Amino acid sequence: MLVVLSVALMVVDARFTVLKPVRSQMGLVLMESYWVTDLPQRIWQGVAGQFGSRTELIAENEKLKTEALLLQGRLQKLAALTEQNVRLRELLNSSALVNEKVEVAELIGVDPNPFTHRILINKGERDGVFLGQPVLDARGLMGQVVELMPYTARVLLLTDSTHSIPVQINRNGLRAIASGTGNPERLELRHVADTADVKEGDLLVSSGMGERFPAGYPVATVNEVIHDSGQPFAIVRAIPTASLNRSRYMLLVFSDSRTPEQRATEAAMAQEEADRKGAAGGQSAPATGQGAAAPNTSASPAQGQGAQSGAPATGTSPATVPAATPSTATPANGTATPAQSPASAAQPRRQ
Repeated sequence: MLVVLSVALMVVDARFTVLKPVRSQMGLVLMESYWVTDLPQRIWQGVAGQFGSRTELIAENEKLKTEALLLQGRLQKLAALTEQNVRLRELLNSSALVNEKVEVAELIGVDPNPFTHRILINKGERDGVFLGQPVLDARGLMGQVVELMPYTARVLLLTDSTHSIPVQINRNGLRAIASGTGNPERLELRHVADTADVKEGDLLVSSGMGERFPAGYPVATVNEVIHDSGQPFAIVRAIPTASLNRSRYMLLVFSDSRTPEQRATEAAMAQEEADRKGAAGGQSAPATGQGAAAPNTSASPAQGQGAQSGAPATGTSPATVPAATPSTATPANGTATPAQSPASAAQPRRQ
């Protein structure tokens, strides 16, 4: 009877969603068992940390100080590049670069099924985790959340045979699809032309296509490219950059939830605020004759009216008049939406 009941529950769980609430409630009970089974390791780590030698601690402290100093130097350069990128995007009236919000999660379980690459983490629906949320470690992407419970969640790894992710080669921007093979140390690129520019050592990063994984995160490194003259596609194998079998701590990525229109509007408002601050500080831009390339305008209504009627505007050159033309921000669906700044919207109608 128990065997029949177990088989019936497995069939119902595989084909229907009736048992999902039961599974969520059982997750609350199993959370305590995970904590109890992990308690000996926690105690051992605490005892080993308390009895660590003074020499080892001093050497580790010096090493960490050196690494922190190097990372601070790199961070300063990265901060400058980030601000420069934001200014360039604002000049193009595009969406500003926004750093994703992340939250640290800990591995508490591994799926024992050898044909499924899934792990269990200690963050769940109560912590704001959602289905499809990207998960990465210190080296690259690991996978995505596929099942939610109140305080835990299951993550499907990149190497699972049912998982695929859109990637692009960092060297030349070539797009492809990286699929799992069931081997925790290997990914494969599907349907890559035999003449495609793919080399060993190429870094594969997430392309952002499909809007599931954020763009620019490392995914894998190409380690083998096989060309067969009789086949239309090459065989490309890659090694995941993330430590799928060794990482204990990982990051849950919360991407920017704003629409493209909202990001474009906020970028235009930020640029308008910067222009007003520059004008208040007595800074004036020279007339280069390319005012149409500027995303916003700082000309007053009186100046715009004088330029339209043919009279010279006081303090401005005719080359600055095209700057009053509103720029457009192109959202993700490809349609152009006018994004007029407050200064250009205040100009009088053409007589």
